[in-house]
Amino acid sequence: MSAGLVRDRKVRSEPAVALTPPAPPVAEETHSPSLRRDLTMSIGDGTAFGMMVGIGETYVPAFMLFVGMGEVFAGLITTVPLLIGSILQLISPWAVQKLGSHRRWVVLSSGTQGLCFLPLLTAALTQSISPWLAMSVAAIYWGSGLATGPAWNTWQGTLIPRTIRTHFFARRARLQQIATMTGFLIGGFALDYGRRSQSPETQAMIFAGLFAVATVCRLISTACLASQSEPSPIPVGVRWLSWRETWQQASRGSTGRLLMFAVAMQSGAFVAGPFFNPYILKVLQFSYAEYAALLGASFVSKFLLLPFWGKLAHKVGAQRLLWAGALGMIPLAGAWNVSSNYTWLLIVQLFAGAAWGAYELALVLLFFETIPERERTSILTLYNLANSGAILFGSAIGALILQWGAVTAEAYHWVYAVSTLIRMLAVIQLAVFRPTENPKGGEEAVFQPLVCQPNMGSMDQPIITGSPTNDAATVVDYRESA
Repeated sequence: MSAGLVRDRKVRSEPAVALTPPAPPVAEETHSPSLRRDLTMSIGDGTAFGMMVGIGETYVPAFMLFVGMGEVFAGLITTVPLLIGSILQLISPWAVQKLGSHRRWVVLSSGTQGLCFLPLLTAALTQSISPWLAMSVAAIYWGSGLATGPAWNTWQGTLIPRTIRTHFFARRARLQQIATMTGFLIGGFALDYGRRSQSPETQAMIFAGLFAVATVCRLISTACLASQSEPSPIPVGVRWLSWRETWQQASRGSTGRLLMFAVAMQSGAFVAGPFFNPYILKVLQFSYAEYAALLGASFVSKFLLLPFWGKLAHKVGAQRLLWAGALGMIPLAGAWNVSSNYTWLLIVQLFAGAAWGAYELALVLLFFETIPERERTSILTLYNLANSGAILFGSAIGALILQWGAVTAEAYHWVYAVSTLIRMLAVIQLAVFRPTENPKGGEEAVFQPLVCQPNMGSMDQPIITGSPTNDAATVVDYRESA
């Protein structure tokens, strides 16, 4: 699945995308001044967060290439730290217990994430950064971002009334998507101007400017989080399952088969996924503006088609939609071996956004159908960890192939071919998967984009709190889990 389920990264604690047009909130639910303030601050948080992702995080791989880190390193900078971040999210229950507050932990983690751009800003000004420092900063960035996820979902479940929750997160998601797309388009055209100036100093200053804006955006997001209210004491609700209980639930029946398929597909996708950025910028030598347009094509097609996929899932069932999305994903990497013509790749990107959107939506709907509500947080947290491991495993295979092929254009073609083969093998698992509940996929799903990626549009995750079946009383009892 998309890293989507990866980071519960909020798991970064942020935004969403819905499958139905947002309806006006129920008037009586929004009369409270404190609730209106919480809703406003939540939207401010999501919008600022989206801008940070678009203008800052998206261009970290490009920055690694600019300072001479190499194409393999530029690919791995987005995957290796992700596993570390998924492990760090497991401390959330302990941290919330020690701090006595979900909000304090979320604010601390989000502020730390924002400050991670400062070393990159300094590196841009000096046009130099060590590999270990770059990887360490990325690990802290992803770790602090992912660590907010469980606490943020629980906290928001106590703030947003159930009657307006799905529609509210849908509107919040749309604003975040607009901010994310605006951010990476501004960044792409700014960097393109710097490259055309043929001045490394100008390019370095533009990178520094992008990271400075990203820092400010995340700090604004943090301030919005700090301004929201929090019930006291921490509500008691659903406890986290033990690791043994979680493994037992996640490794058997329909849930187990679905998890195994999703992890296998993610491994195949990320054999190629991290290495589209260096291929576009170093091998094909497209401009930053062309790079941003390629990102934008898959990003826009992905989310514009979500309402259509939602209606189709309700009509034909989530499992059939999963088949359609998974089959559509198989040729996405191999298509880059067909031609390097820009128009062709733009068409591939549009198709990639559509296929990934269908696949991720169907997968989330089936997760909601096969995993009992009270067990979702624990099982999806375990899935996030396994998913991150799959991403690292797949990217390691891709990196080894590139190194074996001396990072030539031909080596990239082998990476894309192997990615295609593994995706085909993963899809075979669907033949034995049978959902046990609600075959029509009746729930709506709300997503938040985590990072923009070529050939998929963005890595997303579902907002558990945005699910209509999660009422305000369904929260995680961190005290018991610690």
